Amino acid sequence: MSTDLHVASGSPATAETDAVVVGLLPATGDNSGATLAPGADEVADAFGTGDSGLVALLTVAGATGKADEVVKLPTRGAITAPLLVAVGLGEPEADGSPSAEAVRRASGAAARALAGTASAVSTLGRINLAAAAEGTLLGAYTFSAYRSNGAGRAPVARVGLVGGGDAEETVRTATAVATAVRTARDLVNTPPNDLFPESFAARARELAEAAGVEVEVLDDAALAEGGYGGVLGVGQGSSRGPRLVRLRYAGGPAPRARVALIGKGITFDTGGISIKPAANMDHMTSDMGGAAAVIVTTLLAAQLELPVAVTATVPMAENMPSATAYRPGDVLRMYGGKTVEVLNTDAEGRLILADAIARAAEDEPDYLVETSTLTGAQQVALGLRTAGVMGSDEFRDRVAEHARITGEDGWAMPLPAHMRSELDSRVADIANVTGSRWGGMLVAGTFLREFVPDGLPWAHIDIAGPSFHTGGPYGYTTKGGTGVPVRTLHALLTDIAKNG
Repeated sequence: MSTDLHVASGSPATAETDAVVVGLLPATGDNSGATLAPGADEVADAFGTGDSGLVALLTVAGATGKADEVVKLPTRGAITAPLLVAVGLGEPEADGSPSAEAVRRASGAAARALAGTASAVSTLGRINLAAAAEGTLLGAYTFSAYRSNGAGRAPVARVGLVGGGDAEETVRTATAVATAVRTARDLVNTPPNDLFPESFAARARELAEAAGVEVEVLDDAALAEGGYGGVLGVGQGSSRGPRLVRLRYAGGPAPRARVALIGKGITFDTGGISIKPAANMDHMTSDMGGAAAVIVTTLLAAQLELPVAVTATVPMAENMPSATAYRPGDVLRMYGGKTVEVLNTDAEGRLILADAIARAAEDEPDYLVETSTLTGAQQVALGLRTAGVMGSDEFRDRVAEHARITGEDGWAMPLPAHMRSELDSRVADIANVTGSRWGGMLVAGTFLREFVPDGLPWAHIDIAGPSFHTGGPYGYTTKGGTGVPVRTLHALLTDIAKNG
């Protein structure tokens, strides 16, 4: 079940709804409690002043305005809705206004607090309408397909956003973006016994055909004929054969640029012969988060008719230990002819991505972006919420900036030249890992750079931590798949559509 989002008209104080959402900021100076954020004037006026005023009542209830704080008050007839939900925005920006990410997070927290409610009206759209729309839909997200006792507590059914300007178009675009993120979350959250290379490819085909996007699926026989040694090598240990999916959106009659998107589609990763520890191996259901992101981003570009030609190349495999699995010491001949000595079968993502990068480069794109749950070293270096962005310097920084602006967060990382020699192989063109534990994220980026043509602006986004959330919900982030970096990729494509 999904939340219906629409633009609300009229005053929120007189809206026929079950709840009204207002924003709060921390009080300034020596004052304690909170202050009302912009957009809630009619609601505040309806409550009056003094001890009966809205801010006074919220202060008694303990409101501070800190981020993600939710305080509920019965309105006792002061406004038409019986319930008021006040949500904290945290400290404002230097100019005194809440950031877009603060609005997004507050809207998500409010949506979660309103689960089971039939309808609500939010004033947060008056601060930032797009952020309020995205946050509401993402915060209301649930995944209940596998619950035998029903869907659980339903999300808030209908939310009206009060906002100005070209509100309908703003909400339409924000809804499309949030829906794409929700679809990526659904794919990541689908268990690996149901989402494996063949079924994942079938789902990608279904989504692409519904969006009018061209799709091509290569099975294991076609992969062998085409020379995709990385995808075949990683997938050969599983009884469920690998796939490679190609989606193509032409970008309309006059596309501004051609962009290649690549996403890692390991539908489950045991580590292969170099098997992982059993603890938390269930989290490896998320190892196809990059693939999910680029698939839905390509479809989103088509839905929004962005003037950018987008081709997604998505390798899919299951990394399993068996009598047929590839081994440490094997040499794989990749798409395009380079050879790789496998020193660790748990460094499998870079092998399937190398094939995809080499194939995508044949289309002569203007930009190449790859995203993947690639290394545990990303989590060590940057934690669970900040993606590592590597690649050609100028384009890398451009991608990282979009990650920060969208609230998905990314940090530009270097690719030191000396790391290439650490990947020297005794028998092949390159090894898939070094003999050192240090700089593992940068090593992976250095390996991938070997397959990118000289002069092509490219970026690699390592989302090992940010793509899957194992703790309690916060803001608009729920447990499980997060949909990162769909919003970053959408912002990047929109930027390229405008500026080349």
